[in-house]
Amino acid sequence: MKIEQIHHVAYRCKDAKETVEWYGKMLNMDFVLAIAEDHVPSTHEPDPYMHLFLDAGNGNVLAFFELPTKPEMGRDPNTPKWVQHIAFKVKDRDELIAFKNHLEANGVEVLGVTDHSIFHSIYFFDPNGHRVELACPDPEEEAMLARLDSVKWDMLEEWSRTKRAPQHADWLHAKELSKG
Repeated sequence: MKIEQIHHVAYRCKDAKETVEWYGKMLNMDFVLAIAEDHVPSTHEPDPYMHLFLDAGNGNVLAFFELPTKPEMGRDPNTPKWVQHIAFKVKDRDELIAFKNHLEANGVEVLGVTDHSIFHSIYFFDPNGHRVELACPDPEEEAMLARLDSVKWDMLEEWSRTKRAPQHADWLHAKELSKG
């Protein structure tokens, strides 16, 4: 048995229409499907919802639920805002910069470009408060991934024992962190 791919990733949204329009305008995602019911199919509980699906490219689907009868959505106060996010791949750095300029021109506050060595990213929040990342591969990505692959198990084992950052791949963010 093996998973083929992610079917969809689902998040909650504050306003379904606003979410569809924002992702269409800001990230050029097409609205592909809407499902609305008065009962949850999996649990059968009465709870009206709007479930919408957006084309995130290459067979990837981003979905949202608007839940009007539930308390206002929040976030885990013990998890930093930078942890939970969804990242989308863009073709190259030129495309990344074009998205950054487009988002900023439309009033979206953008963090980055952040240099992760293997890829480069920008970060921003959607109108629901979800953190979104756009990432493009570095031209040397393949060689760096091979280097990381060779130490992943050693790093995991050391982390598991010590709960301290192993230094096997400290080169990864050295350039970015030296900017500080």
